[in-house]
Amino acid sequence: QVQLVESGGGLVQAGGSLRLSCAASGGTFNSYDMGWFRQAPGKERESVAAISWSGGTKHYSTSVTGRFTISRDNAKNTVYLQMNGLNPEDTAVYFCVARYGVGVLTRGLMNAENVAYWGQGTQVTVSS
Repeated sequence: QVQLVESGGGLVQAGGSLRLSCAASGGTFNSYDMGWFRQAPGKERESVAAISWSGGTKHYSTSVTGRFTISRDNAKNTVYLQMNGLNPEDTAVYFCVARYGVGVLTRGLMNAENVAYWGQGTQVTVSS
């Protein structure tokens, strides 16, 4: 069983930056594709980014492409989401996600139905 714990959320002004972290435990981290989803009030949960178990493949939603960067440190069992150019539309609870990734397409983790593990979420609020 994989446990995911997010941190790094908070309140930031529009145009600012935040870096989210997700610490994983309970599994072989370097075998898991990792990713981020978010859910804004009154809206459906949406995918944000995904990264392959090796770190060599990354995917982003169109709404964050060019502003957000996903990365991972397999030595630290941690995945990151660097968020730049934040705007109020980025306000949401951000969830770290994971699934076993060896031999499967990383893009599949952009679909919530393929997520095997979810973190509890961290709140990001962007003020205008």
